Amino acid sequence: MPKFLLPLLFILFSFNAIAQLNVQASYALIKRTIPQRASSFIVEPLHQQSAKDVFEIESRNNKIILRGNNAVAVASALYYYLTEYCHCQITWNGTNLNLPKQLPTIKEKVHKQTPYQYRYYLNYCTFNYSMSWWNWNRWQKEIDWMALHGINMPLAITGEEYTWYTVYKDMGFSDDELKDFFCGPSYFSWFWMGNLDSWGGPLPLQWMQTHKALEEKILQRERALGMKPVLPAFTGHVPAAFKQKFPNAKLKTTNWNNGFADTYILDSEDPMFSQIGKRFLQTQTKLFGTNHLYSADTFNENEPPSDEPSYLSELSARIYEGMHNADTAAVWVMQGWLFYSDRKFWKAPQIEALLKAVPDDKMMLLDLAAEIEPVWKRTKAFYGKPWIWNMLNNFGGNINLFGRMDGVASGPALALNDTASKRMAGIGLTMEGIEQNPVMYELMMQNTWQTQPIQLDEWLHKYVLNRYGVDDDSLVKAWQTLRTTVYNGKEIRDGAESIITGRPTFDSTTVWTRTKLNYTAKDLLPAWDLFMHAASTGIKTDGFEFDLVDVTRQVLANYAKPLQKKWKDAFDAKDTAAFTKYSDQFLQLITDMDALLATRKDFLLGLWIADAGSCGNTAEEKALYERNARDLITLWGDANSSLHEYANRQWSGLLNDFYKQRWQQFFNVLQQSLRSNTKPDLDAFEQSIRAWEWHWVNEKKSFTTQPTGNSINEAKKMYNKYRSVVEQAYK
Repeated sequence: MPKFLLPLLFILFSFNAIAQLNVQASYALIKRTIPQRASSFIVEPLHQQSAKDVFEIESRNNKIILRGNNAVAVASALYYYLTEYCHCQITWNGTNLNLPKQLPTIKEKVHKQTPYQYRYYLNYCTFNYSMSWWNWNRWQKEIDWMALHGINMPLAITGEEYTWYTVYKDMGFSDDELKDFFCGPSYFSWFWMGNLDSWGGPLPLQWMQTHKALEEKILQRERALGMKPVLPAFTGHVPAAFKQKFPNAKLKTTNWNNGFADTYILDSEDPMFSQIGKRFLQTQTKLFGTNHLYSADTFNENEPPSDEPSYLSELSARIYEGMHNADTAAVWVMQGWLFYSDRKFWKAPQIEALLKAVPDDKMMLLDLAAEIEPVWKRTKAFYGKPWIWNMLNNFGGNINLFGRMDGVASGPALALNDTASKRMAGIGLTMEGIEQNPVMYELMMQNTWQTQPIQLDEWLHKYVLNRYGVDDDSLVKAWQTLRTTVYNGKEIRDGAESIITGRPTFDSTTVWTRTKLNYTAKDLLPAWDLFMHAASTGIKTDGFEFDLVDVTRQVLANYAKPLQKKWKDAFDAKDTAAFTKYSDQFLQLITDMDALLATRKDFLLGLWIADAGSCGNTAEEKALYERNARDLITLWGDANSSLHEYANRQWSGLLNDFYKQRWQQFFNVLQQSLRSNTKPDLDAFEQSIRAWEWHWVNEKKSFTTQPTGNSINEAKKMYNKYRSVVEQAYK
C-alpha cells in the first residue's frame, strides 16, 4: 500500500469510528426519551463536513430516519419531529409525550442547518440556584434536554473544587490550611468567581470525591453526544494561607461588598500566576480531559485596582498566557456580565484594552443578558471577537411569570442579519436559575435552526397544541394575554416578586423583593379566566396543570400588594378591627398559596431540602448540606446578610413555615402597638426577626417530598374564592 494512503485511511477510519459513536449515543438518547417507540426510529450519520450542525429527517419503510453530523444534531432532529409532527413537548415543568399510535409520515425530506456554530448553556449561578444537589439521574435528564434543544457548548464546572484541592495539595497546602478556603455547596458559583471563601463550609472531602466522579459522567455523556464543554481556568483566586506559605507572593485583597470577608487574588504580574494557571489546567486535563474551551472571569462584580487601559491589557494577556502555556489550543470564554453590571468602570477604552490583548481566535465573549441590554451594540461587537447572544431572563431562581417574549423571538435573528454584529458565533441560555417559565426557553431555542425572527402568533398556536394536546383557540388567546402582560418585558429588569416573600415591612417593596409589575395587574385576569375555563373541559396534560397552577399563583402573589395596603391603611388609622381583618386575610392568602403549590412537585421546598441531605453520607454531612440549602433561598448569608431574599422562592413549605411565620410575628408586634397605643419598635423587630431567621436556617427540619391534593381542583377552589375579590381590589 502506498505510504501516502495511510493518513487518508486513518482519517476515514477515525471519521467512521466517531460517526458510529454518535449513532450509538443517539440511539441511547432516543431510548431514554421515548422508550416504547424507539424502535420506530433509525439513526444514520450525515457525512457533511461543516462547522455548523445539520440534520435531516425522512420516512422509509414505515420508519423515521434521523440523520445528523453529530448526536446533538440527531437529538435536535428527533425533537423537531416530536414537536412539528407529533405535537409533543419536553420541558422542566411539564412534558407531553402522547405520541399518535401511527407515527406521522414525512412527505418530503426535512433538511435543516443552523446558522450558529455554538449554542451555549448555563451560568455559574445556575449550578447553585438550581443544580446544587443534583445527582447523576437528574443530570442525565438535563443533558438529554440540552441535546434535544440543540445545546452543544455547556459550561461544565461540577467538581471544580476537586481540581483546586489537588492543585493546592500538590503545592504543599495541608487540609487544615484549606479548610477556610472551600465554601459550602450552595455557594460554589461565587467561590469559583473569587467573590467569597469558606462560607457554608467546611467542605467535606467526601463532597469533592463524589462530585469529581459526577463530573466524569457528565463530561463523558456530553462529549459522547458531540458537545464541547467549557471548563474553568485560573483567574488568581488563592487561599488566605497563601500569604503565609509564600510570603513574597504579590497578593491583593478584594471584597464583594455583600457582607463577606476579603478574598485573596494573586497578582497576574507575579511569576506564580502563570505557573499556577498552567498547573491548574494540566491537572484538570488529567482529571477530566479538555475541549480547549476555558471559562475565566477576572472581575465578577469586583472592580480592578486600576482603570488604566495598559494595566487591563497586560492583565488580560497574562491570564491568556497561563491558559496557552498549558494548552496551545486554548480558547478563553469570558462572560460579558461585568460590562453590563459595572458600566461606570467599563467604558470603551477599558473594554477594548481588556479584549484586544488576546488574539481574536483565542477568545469568545458571552453577551450574557443580550435580551435585556445587548452589550455587543456598544462595544463594536466586542471589538472583533467571536461572541454569543444569550438570554438571561431569571435572577436568583425566583419564581415569577416573566420574560421578554417579543425580543427573544426576534433578537437573535436581527443580530445575525446585522452586519454590525461582525463575528456573532452563536446563541445561548445564561439564566441564574431554571425550572420556571418553560415557554421562554422553548422560544429561545427555537432560534437555533432558523435565520429569521420567529413569528410569535404562529409559534404560540403551536406551543399550545404541543403543550396541552389540544388545538384550543381560547388557550391561544390566553397566551396572547400572557404575551402582552407578564411576558412583555417592559419597564423592569427581571420578574417582579410578591411582597409575601419580603422581610415584613410597611413598604410595598424591599431591597430584593421588588414588587413593581411590568403590566397592570388586572390585565392578567382574563388569562386566568381562560385557563380556568379550559380546566373545566377536561384537559389534564402535565404542562397544562403546571401552567394553571402557575398563573393562579401569579394572580394571588400580585393580590398580596393591594391587600397589604389595606392592613397598612387600617393600622395608620388605628382601626384595630379592620387591621385584624386584613392582616388575617393576608396570612390566609399565604396559606392558600401554599396549599395550591403543594399539588406540584415543581414547587416543593421538601425536595430541595431532601436532595441536599441525600448528598451526605453522615449525619454531620447531611446537616451541613441541608443548612446550605435553607440558607441560600432565605438569608443567603448570615443573620445580617444584605442579600436576604435575593434567591426567594414561592414554594410550598417555605410559604407556610418561613414567610407566613415572619408576617405573623410582625402582625403580633403591630397588634400590641394598637392595643397599647404606642409606636411599634421596628428596629427591635428587625433584630428579633433576623435572629429567628438564622434559627430557621440552622434548624433541622424536613418537609414533604410528595405533592398533595389535585392541581385542577385546588386551582378551581382558589378561583372561586378569589376571582371577584381580586378584581374588586384593582378598581
